[in-house]
Amino acid sequence: MGDERDDSVSFSETAIEAPGAEEVAVLPWPSLFRHRMVRRVESSDRYPWWVLWTVLAGLFSVGFTITILAVSLPRIATDLHSDTTTLTWVITGPLLAFGVVGPLLGKAGDIWGQKRMFMFALTLTLVFAGLTAIAWNASSLILFRILGAGEGAATGPASMALIMMVFPAEDRVKAMGFWSLIGAGAPVLGVVAGGPIVEHFSWRLIYVAQIPFTAVALIAAAIILPGRDKVQAHRIREPLDVLGVIFVGLGTASLLFALNRGPEWGWTSPGVVVAFLLSPVMLVAFIANERRTRAPLIPLEYFKRRNFTFPIGVQFFSNFAYMGSFILTPLFLDEAFHYGETKIGLLSIARPLSFSLTAPVAGYLAVRWGERRAAIIGCAFVVASMVAWSQVDPGASNWAVMGALALAGVGLGVSSPSMAASVANAVEEENLGIAGAAQQLLTQVGIVAGIQLAETVQAAREHAVGVVQSYHEAYLLAGAACVLGLVCAFFVKSAERGEREPRVAPLIREAA
Repeated sequence: MGDERDDSVSFSETAIEAPGAEEVAVLPWPSLFRHRMVRRVESSDRYPWWVLWTVLAGLFSVGFTITILAVSLPRIATDLHSDTTTLTWVITGPLLAFGVVGPLLGKAGDIWGQKRMFMFALTLTLVFAGLTAIAWNASSLILFRILGAGEGAATGPASMALIMMVFPAEDRVKAMGFWSLIGAGAPVLGVVAGGPIVEHFSWRLIYVAQIPFTAVALIAAAIILPGRDKVQAHRIREPLDVLGVIFVGLGTASLLFALNRGPEWGWTSPGVVVAFLLSPVMLVAFIANERRTRAPLIPLEYFKRRNFTFPIGVQFFSNFAYMGSFILTPLFLDEAFHYGETKIGLLSIARPLSFSLTAPVAGYLAVRWGERRAAIIGCAFVVASMVAWSQVDPGASNWAVMGALALAGVGLGVSSPSMAASVANAVEEENLGIAGAAQQLLTQVGIVAGIQLAETVQAAREHAVGVVQSYHEAYLLAGAACVLGLVCAFFVKSAERGEREPRVAPLIREAA
């Protein structure tokens, strides 16, 4: 009666009463099977890698649909009797929601457990995938995509925190190579697969296919992920900083709303001006709230730490360029080259392929290179990609197009693992969730700002300089932003791995 059981291996007992017999306690076979599977997996020397593959499966099932509709907005607009400008929010809305809600869910994971938040996100992903598949107009599609991305935002910080818990500090950059591959590569792979599916079948089929992917990831998470976050088990429950979430959400949303509506309504229109003014006001309110609250959403003192602030800066500006050009490229190839969705998708595979080949290898090489050198090399490659795109015109060969794409994939693949690991190693173990969420928030804001500003420059300049030159100028804007990321890279401090005592992963240390 008084025995205590580990939450990760506990199972319920079912009492069956036979006629004329005492009650007999029996073990239900599904619980017994799960119990044995968990014990076998957790006893393996490869358990950290089992956790890594499991969270990556969940991250992919959520992430590959975020931008999958990018190459097919005109076709979907026709299907739903809308226009491409409105449907841009099918892409930017989820990206914004993914980042804005992230801090709240990251903090919730730190308090209530990362596995719980991860599985909660996957469960709701199933629901909204089904709803998106039956969307009846532009408004319902945008709403379901935003809500789906909002709850899916928990997978980012939760997956990162779970990886950091089971890997020792000196191996985190290796694991983050694979995490970066899926986190940034899944949306791009979605575009590659989405083009042919939409062209030959229907965009709705994408979300029908998401359901079994997510269901498999959910089952794997239930079996393999740590049943109890032992770092969180000893923490005092803290209140969630909901007011902080409101301030940061309103601030970022108003800025990006103004950038999106400015070209349509005019930059001096009342709605755009109010939105621009609201953004800094909300930022000041957020900082004031974080200073006085007992349990801040993001501890402001983290931004005084060199390897917290500058790696996030690198991620902000490199993703500004990477994803800004990611949205531009399909439109450029369609409008100037007159390519169809299938050919655009096949050419675009050069970027996720180069990323997939680079990120895991870079995670291992960064142990020798150091985080600073990885960040500098990565940003330099992304800048080179933007410059290359500024020279590409409709007479260019397919190899030139794929080469320009591959440069960006290599660049982000080199820098992302090191920057994510640097941020995680700069904070306390119990705040890994919020550290991941802070990265996610600012990276997503960079992504959406890059998309909106690149599209704004291209649209504003098209009538003045022509279609091709307007795209070239938008790529140069993205490259200039990544130069700022390159500046941040020089301030990143590489870990002195040869001189420090290896740090053991929290869950491994707890078991010892």
